[in-house]
Amino acid sequence: MASFQVTQLNPKRFQASQIKFLVVLLLVGAVMILPIIYIVNQAFKPLDELFYFPPQLIVKNPTLSNFTELGRLARTTGLPWIRYVLNSVIISVVYVFAVLVITVAAAYAISKKQFKFKNTLFKINQLALMFTAVAVAVPNYLIISYLGLMDNFWVHIIPSLAVPTYLFLMKQYIDDGVPKEILESAKLDGANDLQIIFKFVMPLVKPAIATVAILAFQNIWNSGGASLIYLTSESLKTLPYYLGLLQASAGIKATGVAAASSLITFVPNLIIFIAMQSRVMNTMAKSGIK
Repeated sequence: MASFQVTQLNPKRFQASQIKFLVVLLLVGAVMILPIIYIVNQAFKPLDELFYFPPQLIVKNPTLSNFTELGRLARTTGLPWIRYVLNSVIISVVYVFAVLVITVAAAYAISKKQFKFKNTLFKINQLALMFTAVAVAVPNYLIISYLGLMDNFWVHIIPSLAVPTYLFLMKQYIDDGVPKEILESAKLDGANDLQIIFKFVMPLVKPAIATVAILAFQNIWNSGGASLIYLTSESLKTLPYYLGLLQASAGIKATGVAAASSLITFVPNLIIFIAMQSRVMNTMAKSGIK
């Protein structure tokens, strides 16, 4: 009888059969890294290179002139730039923490608790995944105005706390990642729901928490909409709004200022994603529609 060799799905040593997968992965990786290369190079291009046609990916004569112009414009504003940075940092930290607590608690309830209209609520959440922020802009404005949150610090945070995507990812992960036996044992030991969430659920869903934290940080860090629409007090506004204001006042140099601003806002997102990317992959593998 002819013998045959079975190739393991994830072999411990390199095999020739892996070459085709490595080639595909390298090509995909090269395409995906192009935007990062573009953002970095744009920030260091002199003004004439920014208007090349067709656009050039790699800068030929790197310069710091875009950052210098950004700094010059920053010195002409009423408030110091550090105030806007501090606002963005504080808002991001508070928002990410609040989103994680609310999302884990809601996902735990929908995944593991039994109550009326449970499935209906989750279906409504899935339906909400199809709506963009623009579609609910008017209702948001009316609700915020009714609640008296106009020109208030919390207007950055409260309207964005309930995000269907976060709840969906977390609930799907908890379904498989948190065994019922652990929860039942905790209840027998007298633990209440809050203790179960903080002592048992959260440690077991760290990859999902990391994923939601990254998505939430990117959402709030890059957002300048609340500063533009709901706030009149300059001391409450954020870094993205401030950078947009500087770009608007830069005149012919606005393209260079925009390129430098994009790199400044992009770097924190990149650092956080690199630090947590393994957990993100774990979450995406376990959080599909079941």
